[in-house]
Amino acid sequence: MIRNWRVTLGGTGRALWGQAPVTHGLIALCCLVFVIGPASGLDPAYGSGDAALAAQRAWFHRWGVIPAELFEDSPGAALTPATALFVHGSWAHLLGNMLFLYVFGAMTEERMGRVQFLLFYVGCGYLALLGYAAANADSEQSLVGASGAISAVLGALLFLFPRARVTSLLPFLFFLPLRFPAWVVLPFWAALQWLAAGRASDGPGVAYLAHLVGFGLGLVFAWVRFGRTTRVRPAPAPAPEGENQP
Repeated sequence: MIRNWRVTLGGTGRALWGQAPVTHGLIALCCLVFVIGPASGLDPAYGSGDAALAAQRAWFHRWGVIPAELFEDSPGAALTPATALFVHGSWAHLLGNMLFLYVFGAMTEERMGRVQFLLFYVGCGYLALLGYAAANADSEQSLVGASGAISAVLGALLFLFPRARVTSLLPFLFFLPLRFPAWVVLPFWAALQWLAAGRASDGPGVAYLAHLVGFGLGLVFAWVRFGRTTRVRPAPAPAPEGENQP
């Protein structure tokens, strides 16, 4: 598993975090939906024990994607791939997705523009969940989370900022922080999703196929939309103190 904590984009002279209101708004909305839902455990009205678990199942069934119900010509079910993007199953699920969105969303939003980025995020996320549902049409498990949309952001970033430096923590190297260009880290991440998707069972768990669909959609969208324009080439970040410059 690779955990990406920071992307360095030099040469702009601006703090990208202040230029990404859509990214911050999406993070705030996902956090708000989670806090008011039963999975957060913060609202005593949902009860505890079996009552809380029943409330969670009902919540996910209402707002999440149920593949077996999605293609039954129900208008309500057709909206669930959009609502499911803002629902998460646990604190770890929420925080992991929001970390990736925070790190990678700002750069992509800055390049695409606010309105286009919002439409891109929701559209690719919807299609990623739809693709997973189509491949698992008999499944009655609820599918929730922003992973498909965030994977699309990763795919777009790979095309738009292939040389951006991604700081990664690798477990097999004792979690030493190492910096690699995006064109190394993100294809490796996609390959891990592919391998995991091939081993995934039909039961509840991580929807790796939705990650792959989202990543591919993001990459293709960026190529079609920005393929004829000059991609941003970030200036190398300053070397750590004591490191020789080339």
